[in-house]
Amino acid sequence: MSTIDFRRHRRLRRTEGIRNMVRETHLHKEDLIYPIFVKEGTNIKNEIASMPGIYQWSLDLVEQEVKEVVDLGIPSIILFGIPHEKDECGTSAYAEDGIVQQATRLVKEKFPHLTVIADTCLCQFTDHGHCGVIEDGQVLNDPTLELLVKTAVSQAKAGADIIAPSNMMDGFVAAIRHGLDDAGYHDIPIMSYAVKFASSFYGPFRDAAHSSPQFGDRKTYQMDPANRLDALREAQSDVEEGADFLIVKPALSYLDIMRDVKDRFPLPVVAYNVSGEYSMIKAAAQNGWVDEKGIVLEKLVSMKRAGADLILTYFAKDVVKWLEQ
Repeated sequence: MSTIDFRRHRRLRRTEGIRNMVRETHLHKEDLIYPIFVKEGTNIKNEIASMPGIYQWSLDLVEQEVKEVVDLGIPSIILFGIPHEKDECGTSAYAEDGIVQQATRLVKEKFPHLTVIADTCLCQFTDHGHCGVIEDGQVLNDPTLELLVKTAVSQAKAGADIIAPSNMMDGFVAAIRHGLDDAGYHDIPIMSYAVKFASSFYGPFRDAAHSSPQFGDRKTYQMDPANRLDALREAQSDVEEGADFLIVKPALSYLDIMRDVKDRFPLPVVAYNVSGEYSMIKAAAQNGWVDEKGIVLEKLVSMKRAGADLILTYFAKDVVKWLEQ
């Protein structure tokens, strides 16, 4: 065998020390964004049946969850609100005393150095569960933009560090950018859900946020999973309109899109490791079918390798604990 000329790639895999030396992709706790669901009411800590380990929190109890995030060194959270009352226009999404606004003020008061991202959408707040104004069964684009601007400005006023609009209306980044600037919030960045597919992976989130559409679906504004060039057009529009970050959602089934976005646009890319991806692994792990730690870390590294600078994931707390072991 010594006379055969071939490369010995295994030399760089021989020991753990050597493997660590040549590792190309690294996952750090600074890469992580942790989602928190805040619900109107008191003494609420409801575990979401389809998302083991993830809870709905009332304002009087959410501080304990945020404190754990801070103590673990996770640098940022994203807030999703669940209101008591809903109406056709999602009024509580942009109310000064809305649940996201209240939660933002509380978190920033208690933990001023934690970066708070506000999800900017209407679906949790509308009685029909769609992300905008409805007329004759259709979601109206431009009237919805007006409400999204009001929501974003109210969230910035409450102290949100970053606005994350997730509605997929045409022109939403431009409208929100102008609205924030006109209100004096020139320095508040927009983390746009630039590429958001009409995915089947969102089911557990809709349980958590009580945001399922009451009729039809969201395929007229969220993207067809079969389309790649459409994703690049969407991302380009958001870049031109003033986005500061670009989210790709979901992450795992769209790693090719994430790499395309990263290669084409000079902005930080955020992978959204969505609820369905979380729940499948949790269910398999609870049945003893997979090694949860191994499969989660492998999955998140694949997102980093595909171009993600940041990862929004329900596994964030677990990941930090595993990384520090």
